[in-house]
Amino acid sequence: MAVTVIEPGLGATGTRRPRPPGHWQAARRALLREPRRVVGAAIVVIFVVLAVVGPFLYPRHLAANANSIYAPPSLVHPLGTDFEGTDVLSLMVTGARYVLVSGAVAGAIAVVLGALVGLLAGYLAGAVDWSLSRITDFALTIPQYPLLVVLAAVVRFTSPVLIGVLLGVTSWPGLARAVRSQAFSLRERPYIEASRSLGLSTRHVIVREMLPNIAPYVAMNLLVSMIGAIYAETGLFFLGILPTSNVNNWGAMLNQAVFSAGAIGSPQAISYLLSPLVAILLLTLGIVFVLDAVDEFFNPRLRG
Repeated sequence: MAVTVIEPGLGATGTRRPRPPGHWQAARRALLREPRRVVGAAIVVIFVVLAVVGPFLYPRHLAANANSIYAPPSLVHPLGTDFEGTDVLSLMVTGARYVLVSGAVAGAIAVVLGALVGLLAGYLAGAVDWSLSRITDFALTIPQYPLLVVLAAVVRFTSPVLIGVLLGVTSWPGLARAVRSQAFSLRERPYIEASRSLGLSTRHVIVREMLPNIAPYVAMNLLVSMIGAIYAETGLFFLGILPTSNVNNWGAMLNQAVFSAGAIGSPQAISYLLSPLVAILLLTLGIVFVLDAVDEFFNPRLRG
């Protein structure tokens, strides 16, 4: 009786089975599958480069020129000037770091706290779940904007990291409740029960067994949380809840354009008003397009 030996990596017919793509190759495929995803990634990369390199291209205190107030866009001032004669492009570039840093810090803190609380509550259940759920419910009842108004009266929010921390600490409860529901479902899976029966530590089960299963949802929420934090930070500066003096970011630009420069009623100031709005729109659009690629990367059905 002849025995057919199949060489490792070969199919039953002797043809070599295609090797599944690695993570980097799968991410590259997901990104390049549609042009809009490439455009979105390019937009995000451009803003990140501006945030990192931009402030080194301009002096710490941007010069004002009383002779070129509200100058129209030109080769010297591509986006025109503001009500003090300061170049709007330099304001946009130097203000990008503030916006992105606060958004990234807020998104990271919201995702870490939300995922940690949700996983612990869903996996441990019992008294731990009850206690963490009550803390989450209480955090959900705290109004974010009124809290920031009160804190702004006693704390000077001049650092983007500090603003990001505050926004992140007040933004995690929604994610925690969603992760808790998924953790309840995962803890009943056979491989989780097998891990518990083997005596593996809670840390190992949560980090090595459960966390990879919710990684797609966490990654999506990181980008969504960043968008929400950018909107919240911009809105707080625009409304004057956070001090706009000695601070350069897109929200402060909107506040000064509307309330100090009268940009709404002055056609000459339209570029000063629209520049931060267009920047926020482009950044949001870029993140949304990248989210589409992230969704396909983590979703095998879309990848197929």
